Amino acid sequence: MEEHGKNPLKNVIAIIPARYESVRLEGKLLLPLAGKALILHTLEQASRSTHVGRILVATDDKRIAEVVEGAGYEAIMTASDHESGTDRIAEAASTFDDDSIIVNVQADEPLIDPVAIDLVVEAMLSDPEILMSTCCEVITDPSDVTDPNVVKVVIDKQGFARYFSRSPIPFPRDAVAKHGSLEAALNNEDKLVLGFRKHLGLYVYRKGFLMRFAGTARSELERTEMLEQLRALDMGAGIKIVETKPGSMGVDTRADYDAVKAIMEAAV
Repeated sequence: MEEHGKNPLKNVIAIIPARYESVRLEGKLLLPLAGKALILHTLEQASRSTHVGRILVATDDKRIAEVVEGAGYEAIMTASDHESGTDRIAEAASTFDDDSIIVNVQADEPLIDPVAIDLVVEAMLSDPEILMSTCCEVITDPSDVTDPNVVKVVIDKQGFARYFSRSPIPFPRDAVAKHGSLEAALNNEDKLVLGFRKHLGLYVYRKGFLMRFAGTARSELERTEMLEQLRALDMGAGIKIVETKPGSMGVDTRADYDAVKAIMEAAV
């Protein structure tokens, strides 16, 4: 199947994979934020993208589908046994035109910037050879560097990902040797933290590559780091990285929810 090519914007389709179950915050997508369910804020932000021609939610839970459709958005039911959101997206996209570009928007990102979506889509539209694109932002909080829940990415001179890791990469050897530890180096050299990039879970795929990716077994690196984008690198696919402005925040825990709620209430 031909995986590269140029696409009209009408074939740029955003799919939001949405499960009700959540290990750290049960039913988080339906929690109220500023008078509406969390997932509806994500939908509203994604719908403001100028490059997305269609947006839908792929879910296995009727409660989520009812809330989405009740607000006038599109929802489709998918299997309940998918191991990842990417697998759920692949099922939803399986009947789309072969020249479709699929945007994977995380459901728990109610503050996602529509401009970020546009920039990642533009990266793919600008080069017919790109099969997958995503984004990152500069890390400004030193604690994020050592936090394994914050995924770091190293980027080459052409703007493609070299590696993703939960560990601090690139490792500042000389600064650590000077100060005795990474934490001390980060605390004593203000600009050191700015050399790290935080990966954000927004992906854009050409449909052909998405289907091939979803049909490929997990790689050893992926199982080790529990980062599925490493499978794409192991497959030999270049992942184009776009740097975006800081601001988005995923809701994984009650503390995240409270923080996002405070931001939204302050903006009213």
